[in-house]
Amino acid sequence: MLQPVTAVPVLLRLGGRPVSAVGPVRIYVCGITPYGVTHLGHASTFVWADAAARVLAWTGHAVHTARNVTDVDDVLYEEAARQGQEPSLFGALQRASFDLTMSTLRVGIPEYQPTAAQAVRQVIRLAAILLAVGEAYERDGTVYARTARAAAGMDRDTALALSAEYRDEPDDPAKDDPLDVAVWRSAARTDHPAFGWPSPWGEGRPGWHAGCAAMVLARYGPGLDLHCGGADLAYPHHACEAALAEAATGVTPFAQHWLRAGTVQVGGEKMAKSSGNLVLVEDLLRDHSPATVRLLCLNRPYADAWEYEPALLDEAGATLDQLYSAAGKPGRDQPPPPLRDALLQDLDVPRAIEIALDEGGATARALIEVLMLG
Repeated sequence: MLQPVTAVPVLLRLGGRPVSAVGPVRIYVCGITPYGVTHLGHASTFVWADAAARVLAWTGHAVHTARNVTDVDDVLYEEAARQGQEPSLFGALQRASFDLTMSTLRVGIPEYQPTAAQAVRQVIRLAAILLAVGEAYERDGTVYARTARAAAGMDRDTALALSAEYRDEPDDPAKDDPLDVAVWRSAARTDHPAFGWPSPWGEGRPGWHAGCAAMVLARYGPGLDLHCGGADLAYPHHACEAALAEAATGVTPFAQHWLRAGTVQVGGEKMAKSSGNLVLVEDLLRDHSPATVRLLCLNRPYADAWEYEPALLDEAGATLDQLYSAAGKPGRDQPPPPLRDALLQDLDVPRAIEIALDEGGATARALIEVLMLG
């Protein structure tokens, strides 16, 4: 006879809502487009996703994590051409550099690492389903999805500007609505026609949003528990990705929770290659430990945008030294519930650090271990 279950589950809460799963917690992390070295904005997103997975595991949850690689993209092809390299090799080298940086920062290796190139068949299937249910239409070899509703609640001019910024081509005359997105892009419409695959609609390649939607659906089925990525991807990428998946499966919501790490800024502008204000992780690691860079990213509310200044690294290093000193002091044999509770309430690392410094001993050691700050 089965014994009654009396344990009260310990749940991470994001935005006041519990991340709850009967089985393993399914996490998907928007990965990189491998066309440049890793900057601090990238690192912040992946460190936060890693921290969420580690807190969930620390509190007794089984966790499955997938992080994709967008290795089918115009910006990758353009950068490879600029450097005179073959795109596939160029992308592989950039990915290897990224993986080394993540390993140095002690970001755990995801269980699954799908790539856009590997997901071509799934994207073709997604496009075919969307056409069959009337959520997409085909024009001259490109399949467009009806995704204008993904911008619901957003000022239309803002949505159009973001659509243009992220190369969704709102001025494409073949679209029924400027905010529709390409699920499958005809090779005839790209500056890189050599990089395409056969489909029922002719040679082409996956659209960006469709690639992520297809990779999630192929790995986890019609939904997942936690979707992680940068705050700057909320629209159009995350919104359209979710709209495509929900239209194809009829299951809502696509993601039970979103963890969007706040953007990192320099000089008041989002850190980006186009802005020329990158702070490269490899440069930071020349003079600072991986734990210091991790703490720089984590010692703040995860959703807040923040301004990088070199002095912040020194502050993070000083806080880390305090944690190490506290860990060596006598204290409780077991970390107190307040430490756990702080991390479970919106991953409140600043509060957890205060508790660890105050309690010392096992409490400080537990925080160092769970956040990989050793």
